[in-house]
Amino acid sequence: MSQNALFNRFYSRMDAEEFSRMMMPWRARLLKRACELSGNADIAEDLVQEVMLRLWEIRYRLPRHPNVEALALTLLRNKWNDYWRRKQLVITDEKLVGRYAGTSETYDDVELIGQIVESLPPLQQKIFRMKEIEGYEKEEIMLVTGCTDVSLRQNLSRARRKIRELFIKITTT
Repeated sequence: MSQNALFNRFYSRMDAEEFSRMMMPWRARLLKRACELSGNADIAEDLVQEVMLRLWEIRYRLPRHPNVEALALTLLRNKWNDYWRRKQLVITDEKLVGRYAGTSETYDDVELIGQIVESLPPLQQKIFRMKEIEGYEKEEIMLVTGCTDVSLRQNLSRARRKIRELFIKITTT
């Protein structure tokens, strides 16, 4: 049996007790850092739980990692960034829906779509405007933005989907 196979066989069977012994000393530090980032103990606890779940998923690789504590702190920071971005998108969506929902006035759909486009992340907004409003070709957009072909299609698709979802949400309330 090769050394790698032996290693994977041993560490793929890491149980919860071994994992706890390895990771729990860093949990308090993660929680403290999460509280600093979020300012909310409940959110901090949720973030730390998500980090611990992710670490559990990759537990068989942890003994070989050069700095597990740094890995855990990086995962925490990434989880916080994801949480913050989602929160910002929800706030923006609620502001748009709140502005147009329940009004008896008929509003211009073009103006509404313009407002929705302004709420998109900057790169998606730029790509959508260049492609759909200004009529640039994809090669020109790739040169200006520095995106790859795949990235351009992905961002344009996400922008269109978000515009469609918000437009439907606003016009049906």
